[in-house]
Amino acid sequence: MIPSLKEKFRKIGARVDVAFAGATRVRGFTRIQNPPASLDVLNDSRGEYFQIRIREDISSQLDISVLEIQPKDKHLVLLAKQVDNQGNVITKDHFLCGKDERHLFVASVGKVSTVAAAKESLKPKEILARETGLTTEKRNRRKTRVFRRQGEWFFIPEEIVPDPSLIRKDEPLARNTSSKAHIAEYAYRVGGQPVKVCREYPSGLTHSEYMTLIMDNPNAKFLNWRDMKRNASVYVKGKIRHADHATVTLETWHRVLMNTETFSPTAAVTVEFLD
Repeated sequence: MIPSLKEKFRKIGARVDVAFAGATRVRGFTRIQNPPASLDVLNDSRGEYFQIRIREDISSQLDISVLEIQPKDKHLVLLAKQVDNQGNVITKDHFLCGKDERHLFVASVGKVSTVAAAKESLKPKEILARETGLTTEKRNRRKTRVFRRQGEWFFIPEEIVPDPSLIRKDEPLARNTSSKAHIAEYAYRVGGQPVKVCREYPSGLTHSEYMTLIMDNPNAKFLNWRDMKRNASVYVKGKIRHADHATVTLETWHRVLMNTETFSPTAAVTVEFLD
């Protein structure tokens, strides 16, 4: 399996390493089960590479295969399938691996088998609804008449007149506290759910969840908590900067949407929009 995977990743100009992980890991004050397989992008002296981590206790029951390769586009779709002792499928996890602008990336996607379908599955429904009439080639661009894209963020134009006193300068856009933020020159947000966030709980806890945690473990109150908003409606304008991507300049206000990357309940990352 490993030699075959390495050859297929070479076709998109990338290296891949296979490593093994334990059955569980500690997150905050909780021990949780690791997923059957997980992917990440790491760096060594030779540069970036993909790493596939397989849960050691079920490695004999796990099959990892490449469903489609697009060498020119430098993308492929990977399937991690777990079976039981009778050969029945227990879980299926699909990943899109490739290079976006300057760096390698990996995204967990829905049940798709082609690169084109994987890319479409990452688009928010608001984007898909507005793309009627666009060709497949135009849909895959980072700039169309419908949206601008920078990494996992989509920006769609909106006619709004925000209160000047509520406009923020150099505002970070982050999926969660463990992700590298994109910086918006001007930002305006409305709504959202107040949450308390720290390194151990990067997706945030509501007030009731936080109080329950403190009651169960009083020492948790000494973690480095921050008050943030989860899933507020955010609008941006001006330059959007990120070290891994070309700067995007938005002349008018645009609403910010995340891609729809999917995660299983046991995945290492939870998708939330924190601001």
